[in-house]
Amino acid sequence: MNCWAWQALGGVAVAMADSRLSFTATPCPMLTGDLRNKVDQVWNAFWSGGIANPIEVIEQITYLLFLRALDSDQTREDNKALRLKTQPVRLIPAGVDAQGRPHDNMRWSRFKNMAPAEMFDVLSNQVFPFLRGLQTSGGPAAESAFARHMQGARFTIPTPGLLAKVVDLLDTIPLDDRDTKGDLYEYMLGKIASAGQNGQFRTPRHIIDLMVALTAPTPQDTICDPASGTCGFLVAAGEYLRRTYPDMLRVPAQNAHFHNGMFHGYDFDNTMLRIGSMNMVLHGVEHPAIEYRDSLAEGAAGDAEAYSLILANPPFAGSLDYENTAKDLQQTVKTKKTELLFLALFLRLLKTGGRAAVIVPDGVLFGSSKAHKELRRKLVEEQKLDAVISLPGGVFKPYAGVSTAILLFTKTMSGGTDHVWFYDMQADGWSLDDKRQPLLDTSLLGLQPLLDKREQLSEEEHAKNNLPDVLTRWAQRHSSERERPRTAQSFCVPKADIEANGYDLSINRYKEVVHEVVAHRAPGEILAELRALEDEIARGMGVLEGMLK
Repeated sequence: MNCWAWQALGGVAVAMADSRLSFTATPCPMLTGDLRNKVDQVWNAFWSGGIANPIEVIEQITYLLFLRALDSDQTREDNKALRLKTQPVRLIPAGVDAQGRPHDNMRWSRFKNMAPAEMFDVLSNQVFPFLRGLQTSGGPAAESAFARHMQGARFTIPTPGLLAKVVDLLDTIPLDDRDTKGDLYEYMLGKIASAGQNGQFRTPRHIIDLMVALTAPTPQDTICDPASGTCGFLVAAGEYLRRTYPDMLRVPAQNAHFHNGMFHGYDFDNTMLRIGSMNMVLHGVEHPAIEYRDSLAEGAAGDAEAYSLILANPPFAGSLDYENTAKDLQQTVKTKKTELLFLALFLRLLKTGGRAAVIVPDGVLFGSSKAHKELRRKLVEEQKLDAVISLPGGVFKPYAGVSTAILLFTKTMSGGTDHVWFYDMQADGWSLDDKRQPLLDTSLLGLQPLLDKREQLSEEEHAKNNLPDVLTRWAQRHSSERERPRTAQSFCVPKADIEANGYDLSINRYKEVVHEVVAHRAPGEILAELRALEDEIARGMGVLEGMLK
C-alpha cells in the first residue's frame, strides 16, 4: 500500500482502527465555537482581502490544507526513517530545484515562518508549479486522490499580507483528528451561499443524510454520484457506514473495498473535483475515484451496470451538448432536458438489484411531454419505484426556489412496483426563506433525534422537522403505511391507480384534502348584536354630552 495514499492528510491509520463514529448536521455539532470562529476569521480574511467568490475561497484554502498535510506526512516519513535507519520516502523532493531553490522551502513548517513577501514568492513561483506537475512527477505524492486534479491549480491570493494572515490562521486549526478535519471542511463548504452555474448548487447536508439513511448503504455496496460536486453524498455514505458497521474497517476485504473501490464521483468542473477529492480525503477515504467526466457524453458509457447504489442531485437546467449526448440515453428518453437524461443514466449505471435515491424537480413527476411520460412509465412498469418524497418548496434557498422531490427506485428490469409510498414533507428543520435559520435546537435537527435514540418528536417539534418521521415511516411502508388514509402526511398508492392516472407521480394527484366545515352565525343574529352595540354607544354619547353641559 502506498504510504502517501494511506496517510493522506494524516491519521488514516488511526481512522482504520478507530471505531468512533460521527454524524454531522448543520451546523457541525463536532465543532466548538472557538473552531468555528477561527474558520470564520479565515473566511473574513479572504473577504476583506478582495476574494469574495466562495468557491475561490474554498479552492485556495484547499490548496493550503493540502500543503500543510503534505508537510505533516513528510515529517512522519522522516521520523520513521530515523527509527528504522532507512532512507525516508520523499513526498516533497530533496535537494534544490532548477533555479537552485531548496525544495524544503515548500514545506508548510518552513514557509509559514517566512516574511510575507518571501512566502508569497515561494508559493507563487515554487509551490504551485510543483503542485501543477504533481501527477506527472512519478513520486509517492502523485498517487493521491487529490493530486490527479492539480494540473489546473491556480494561486489567486492577491497580496503577501493576506497570504501570511491566512497561513497564520490555518496553522492554529487542529487537523489531527478525522472527525474534526471532516467537520471543519463541511463547515467551510456550508459557507457557499451563491448559486452555481448550469443548475448546480450544494445539497443541504441534512437532506443528504436523509437520502443516505433511506438507502442504507452496506459494506458491499459500490456507490456512485454522477454529478458529485463537493462529494457531499459520498462523504455522508462513508460516515453512515463507519457509524453503522463499526467493525467494517477491521475486515481486510471490506477495508480494501472502502478505500479503493467503493466511492465513485464524476464532474466536469475541475475546481469541484479538487474540492470533492479533498472532502473525501479529509473524511478518511484513501483512494476515492473522483474523476473528470461529462456523465451524459457519448464517451462516458464504459461503466454500465457498475454500481449498486446511486445518490445524486443532478443539474436541473444545465446546458447540454445534444449532439455529444450518449446515444443509448437518447434511445431510452429522447429529450434535451438534463434531469430526464440523468434518470436514464442512473438506470444504465445501476446493476440489476441496485437502488437509487435522487433529487428531481417536480416537473419530472407530472410533465406532460412524451419523454416525461415514457420515463415515468419505465420506472413504474419496468423497474421498481419505491417512493416519492415531496420536499418543502424552500429547501434549496437561497440557491433556488424550484420545487423538488426525492425519487427512490430499484433497478429490476422486470418490474416489481406494487405500491408507491408518498410522503408530503412540509418542514425540514430550517426556515424556508432565504435566511434558512434553524427552527429547533441542534439536537432536534436532521436525523439527530433518531441517532440519539430519543422518543418521537412532539407534535410541535414534528411540525418544524419532518425528517425523523420520514425515516420511521419509510421502514413501515410495507406494513402499517398501507393502511394510512390519503388525507395523511404519508400513504401508499397501488400501481393500478398510478397507471390509471397516466403515471403521474405528483403527490397532489393522490392526496385527499379534507376541508373543515365552518359554521357561520345567522345574519339576523349578527345584525341584532350590531343594533345592541349601537344603542350602547348612543347611551354612552348621551352621558358624555351631559357631562359637558
